[in-house]
Amino acid sequence: MNTLEPSPPEQAALEQEIAQLIIDTLNLEDLAATDIPVDQPLFGEGLGLDSVDALELALALQKRYAIRIESNAKHASQHFATIASLAAYVDAQRTACAS
Repeated sequence: MNTLEPSPPEQAALEQEIAQLIIDTLNLEDLAATDIPVDQPLFGEGLGLDSVDALELALALQKRYAIRIESNAKHASQHFATIASLAAYVDAQRTACAS
């Protein structure tokens, strides 16, 4: 079966990489990647990130995964909602950039 979506183990690995990237980029030293549930909101009442954090995270993701993130993208806030949605977005962007 050849699909564009990563298999569950690949998705889980990408989610953990992104969680660690969030921790490293935003200096959240008191957290481990496994402390952040993949479906926890990253902003507001979830992890508590703000718009400055979003910019820093977007830059780190672009650098780490060689993807392009448009700041005015129509659904950017949906893509950055959780680690799971961010991992799906990164995977889709990597696939699109590889084409």
